[in-house]
Amino acid sequence: MQKEERIVLYPAPGIGHIISMVELAKHLNNRYSITILLFTGFRDHPSIDSYIHRISTTYSSITFHRLPQIPFSTSPTTTVSSAAIAFDFVKRNAPNVTTTLTLISQSSTIKSFIIDLFCTSALEPASSMGIPVYYFFTSGAAVLALFSYFPIIHERYATSFKDMFGVELRVPGNAPLKAVNMPEPMLVRDDPSYWDMLWFCKHLPKARGIIVNTFGELEPLAVKAITEGACFPHPTRAPPVYYIGPLIAEPQQSGAAKENEKCLSWVDAQPSRSVVYLCFGSRGSFSMSQVNEIARGLERSGHRFLWVLKTPTQDKGRNQVDHTTEEFDVSSVLPRGFMERTKGRGLVVKSWAPQVEVLSRDSVGGFVTHCGWNSVLEGVVAGVPMVAWPLYAEQHVNRHVMVEEMRVAIAVEQREGDGLVSAVEVETKVRVLMEREELRVRSLKVKEMALEAVGEFGSSTRALANLVHSMNCIKD
Repeated sequence: MQKEERIVLYPAPGIGHIISMVELAKHLNNRYSITILLFTGFRDHPSIDSYIHRISTTYSSITFHRLPQIPFSTSPTTTVSSAAIAFDFVKRNAPNVTTTLTLISQSSTIKSFIIDLFCTSALEPASSMGIPVYYFFTSGAAVLALFSYFPIIHERYATSFKDMFGVELRVPGNAPLKAVNMPEPMLVRDDPSYWDMLWFCKHLPKARGIIVNTFGELEPLAVKAITEGACFPHPTRAPPVYYIGPLIAEPQQSGAAKENEKCLSWVDAQPSRSVVYLCFGSRGSFSMSQVNEIARGLERSGHRFLWVLKTPTQDKGRNQVDHTTEEFDVSSVLPRGFMERTKGRGLVVKSWAPQVEVLSRDSVGGFVTHCGWNSVLEGVVAGVPMVAWPLYAEQHVNRHVMVEEMRVAIAVEQREGDGLVSAVEVETKVRVLMEREELRVRSLKVKEMALEAVGEFGSSTRALANLVHSMNCIKD
């Protein structure tokens, strides 16, 4: 009896990574059966369970497998970054992944194993089992160019990037990047996360291919540099790269259905292109002082707004929260009287909004975003101009691409040191965002490019066909 052909996908922890991987699975599920491996006990969120239930119900060929829960390994005498803890958690799941792949192989032929960059610990065990491994890169081509080039940068400098004030890094296919704006896991050489990232990036050429959630026309400079091999330490060993995006999540519903309905009803009641939407991803948050500056800037701008507000951080230098379900009183963290003074032209919602649906509404004329790649692509596909406000991870790289190459965004000016953005800056950038017609025209043009890329004869459609051909050419 011939075994069923199956593809196994392995996303990093967190709803954003899972959603991206599921969107990839949807593009492959009419050709193969799909199994998606999920972690247990780290960055879990109630929305994940409801999301995978909905996908499982809708797509019978996509199944999910939860890896067994394992304890965290943290030493009370050692201070390491949250990224280092996360990377260690993923690495210690490698034996469970090997066991799961072995089990799946008993009833199915695994045509390929598609992993997130942060799941690199599973690459060599899977390869030793004869399973072809591909990376799915959930950021864009510019970040892939940076990560591919990171081993070269590492050899050039001996100082932690966080201490290299005034130094700009030159990466093929990228605008100059301030060393202090490198992704956090790469900033400090004394932290284990730095060496983990170096190890991940050195393994990129070892995959059978790299799948990227972007399209060639969106990031031509980075795509050209990658194609020419300029980003890899050994250009002749560069793997094939497949640009198959934009992969955009389907409209979601959280558990708070009434809140979703209230949010969308309010947006639908506003005039065309009159609302600026502010949201900073699944984990982006701010200190109380920054929340106050945003509120004052929005109030003074005079524009209508929908603002997704998360639990404020306690540390002025920290712009993300890990526990997004924590309850808090919205009115208590806003300036006194703000809700009353902006009643009718502004709505503040707690923690979450149905972003894809919000961006698709005619009344939304601008998007203030943290530059997370999923949000960038959602803004691009909606044709909505953006304000780029990077907070963490690779978002400073994305900001350069959005502003300088895509030309669909304007950037906020952030204060040196703590990154604070003043109320005056918020007011100014919101006004420019909502009133500059050429920014809107360019955004609509890029939207057309995105739709063409995934059309019948588009570049992403061809890249996906080449990817499937690559998988089919692998001998069992």
